[in-house]
Amino acid sequence: MTGELKDYLILLANKYETKEFLYGDPSWFMHQVNDSDNKEVMAFIASILSYGSRKQFLPKIQIILDTAGNDIYNWIKEGAFEDFIPKDENKCFYRLYNFAMMNNFFRIYRKLLKNNHSIGRFLYKNKINNGLDAIKFICSFFASEGISVIIPKDTTSACKRLCMFLRWMVRSNSPVDLGLWSDFIDRKTLIIPLDTHVLKQANNLQLIKSQVASMSSAQTLTKTLAEVFPNDPLKGDFALFGLGAIDNKKGT
Repeated sequence: MTGELKDYLILLANKYETKEFLYGDPSWFMHQVNDSDNKEVMAFIASILSYGSRKQFLPKIQIILDTAGNDIYNWIKEGAFEDFIPKDENKCFYRLYNFAMMNNFFRIYRKLLKNNHSIGRFLYKNKINNGLDAIKFICSFFASEGISVIIPKDTTSACKRLCMFLRWMVRSNSPVDLGLWSDFIDRKTLIIPLDTHVLKQANNLQLIKSQVASMSSAQTLTKTLAEVFPNDPLKGDFALFGLGAIDNKKGT
């Protein structure tokens, strides 16, 4: 990688990792609630709904925030979601997710919260201390409880939404990311949230040669970004995502 390209990526990352990044991005929602429990829950829900067109999924996340209010943690933990999302297989909630799927997801998420208090504590007490293992653990837990589609069953795919959630939870000292788990997961172990937009920009810049958004491709790209940001490779996510999505207001 040339010094010119490194400087360009650093310039872009600094340009886009600002408070303004939040507006029109799903990360905005986790900043609308108070305390770490609510922020983690809001972030997780926002991440699992963040696919397709922003014009479609951002209103869906907003509806959940409006319904649950500032105490979305207890909205899930106490089962208040049951009134809002009944178990109806014939009613679509968002794209591939019907109401029954969302209801099942929230029921299992409620079980996790009641037994472990939070996903963060669940990971910590199971000695999960790196990004890939955290993603594998979350996938495995929900798969073992019969949840599919909403959470990937394994890490064959790029697991873009979970990688994004991990970025939010782990990276600290950021106007965007929360850093709630920075004390037990090293940000150097995070994996870039790879989708078609980021992959396209990475190929255009010759950072990667893959055309498939797989976990293998995500890890390869992350390793390349570590050449530019050795202590924080996912700072490069802001550069690539900014090029691919923010300027043109594309989906994630």
